[in-house]
Amino acid sequence: MRSPLGTFDDAAPASDRLADLPTPVADAVRDWRGDVPVEQLLYVDTEPEWADTATFVAHYGAELLATSANCVVVAGKRGGETTLAACVVPSAARADVNGAVRRRLGARKASFAPVDTVIGLTGMEHGGITPIGLPADWPVLVDSAVADLPYVLIGSGRRRGKLIVPGKALAELPGAVVVEALA
Repeated sequence: MRSPLGTFDDAAPASDRLADLPTPVADAVRDWRGDVPVEQLLYVDTEPEWADTATFVAHYGAELLATSANCVVVAGKRGGETTLAACVVPSAARADVNGAVRRRLGARKASFAPVDTVIGLTGMEHGGITPIGLPADWPVLVDSAVADLPYVLIGSGRRRGKLIVPGKALAELPGAVVVEALA
C-alpha cells in the first residue's frame, strides 16, 4: 500500500498490524468508532532508534516535519488534585504548557508528567506515545493545526513504527478537544 506521507516501504492499515501495536492502541484501533473509516488509520514500520523527531526526519525526509505531530502528557495541578492530559502539537513546535494547556485544564500549575507515570498508565513506550488508546478519562488536547492536516504522522505507542491518520480522526478521539494555539 502507498503511504499518503513520505516514502515508507511498509505501509498497511493499522487494523491489519494490531500485533505491532501495544495493547491499548490495538484495542482502540480494533474498536474504532469515528467518522473516519478505520482503514484510513495506517501503520508504517520504522526503526526504533530513529523515533525521536530530529533523527526521524533526518532519516525519513525533512518534508515530514510539516506533517508530523508529537503527543506529550502534561500533569495539571490545582489544590492537591492532579489531572493528566495529552497534548498533540506539531512536531516543529512545543506545547504551551504554562499558558494554553494550564488554562485549558483549569490548573494552577502544569508540567510534563513523569515518564514512569506515563508509561505505567498508558502501556506505551517513551518516545512513541500516541493519543490513540490513552486512558478514557484523560483530556486529549489537539492543536487546531494538527486537526486541520489531511494526514498526520504520529507515534504508534512504541518506538518502532508510526501511525499516519487524518488530522480530523484525532479530533474524534474520546476526550478530544481541538484548541487554537496549543503550541
